[in-house]
Amino acid sequence: MDKREQLIDIATKLFSERGYENTPLSVVCETANVSKGLISHHFKSKDGLLREIFQKTTEMIVEINAVDKQNKTPNEQLVELLESFFSQLESDRMFFQFSLNTMLQPRTREVLKDLISERATFILKSVTSIFSKLDKENANVLSYMFIAELDGIAINYLAGDIDFPLLEMKQHLLEKYRN
Repeated sequence: MDKREQLIDIATKLFSERGYENTPLSVVCETANVSKGLISHHFKSKDGLLREIFQKTTEMIVEINAVDKQNKTPNEQLVELLESFFSQLESDRMFFQFSLNTMLQPRTREVLKDLISERATFILKSVTSIFSKLDKENANVLSYMFIAELDGIAINYLAGDIDFPLLEMKQHLLEKYRN
């Protein structure tokens, strides 16, 4: 792994755990064992590093949403999307924690405003394209509800409830959308 990727990974972890505002660039540099000059060279600033990480996490979301739309029914596409979402939620908690932290903090939300808008638009279009085949008239509201369900699950799961019924919720949603 090159230094640039190492910086992205370390900063993602630190921003996820401590929050962007509570993580000075000096801590990122110290943890990565690099100079501030190297960060400036690769990312220009702490905000530039944040934007790079957010773009990388958006690429992961694009992968989650990459369902086979040609050979599958809309319900099969929703099931595939749910399987991918829950698999990613379980395997990459840091990614979801980072996204949640950055999207809810006013300062980072401002820095990432355009990227957050692009991500939200992509997700909505992707989900709406599926729901429009199931119920064209209500596709928009069904898409927002579907996204809100997944966001709510992620937020509650990440809140740290040890007994959070993630598997049961997954099974319930899979049953709901298989039909």
